[in-house]
Amino acid sequence: MSDSRAGEATGARQPADLGRVVMCVPTYNEAENLEWVVGRLRRAQPAVDVLVVDDGSPDGTGEIADRLAAADRQVHVLHRTEKAGLGAAYLHGFRWALAEGYDVIGEMDADGSHQPEELGRLLEALARADMVIGARWVPGGSVVNWPLSREALSRGGNLYVRLLLGIKVRDATAGYRLFRRSTLEKIDLSTVQSTGYVFQTELVTRALQAGLTVAEVPIEFVERVRGASKMSGGVAAESMKRVTRWGIQQRRAQLRRALGRR
Repeated sequence: MSDSRAGEATGARQPADLGRVVMCVPTYNEAENLEWVVGRLRRAQPAVDVLVVDDGSPDGTGEIADRLAAADRQVHVLHRTEKAGLGAAYLHGFRWALAEGYDVIGEMDADGSHQPEELGRLLEALARADMVIGARWVPGGSVVNWPLSREALSRGGNLYVRLLLGIKVRDATAGYRLFRRSTLEKIDLSTVQSTGYVFQTELVTRALQAGLTVAEVPIEFVERVRGASKMSGGVAAESMKRVTRWGIQQRRAQLRRALGRR
């Protein structure tokens, strides 16, 4: 694994006293989208840095990221040697960002589904929260170009998460997020177990268990128009299995505490 720009300070600042902000953008075969998305992000939020975390894409995504970084001091690249899952890529990016001294660390997809032009909403909300989620399933949120079956799967999955884990967040599976540095430190990334898409649910659950404030901001999620989605029925099923296991563990712990008090 290598970082083609690690250690280079940019001095980028973000208004509202948030400090230095970086958005982590994981990639695998996103050659059709990466330059387009990074360009939109840099125009929408010029003070925000970008970290591309590429999992050894065979389609040349990593080379495109290097070219963008060579032309812009606020773009950085981490090259990973294998496709180890979304969560693993984010954990790598988060550790790099913490080591580089960033105050706010964010997540967004590389396919354009998370619109960079809406990032300002999340940044504003972070002034009163420890973590912010760009949410589809809150009032004002929406999705574009999704079939009803996929919407039902996402809504149902989030309902299942709320009921089983006892949390009030309505879009715990969403991947458009901002974390304060202190939030990631309290979550303790070294103990995070998930490497796939369920990583999103684990982090929001850990934040709430740590007593942190999680805000949800409505966004318009736009389905990708170029390239292939990495989501599948198998990925969704594996996520639900992990959530079910966590829920059972929580109920057992609650029962033991109740019996102990008696």
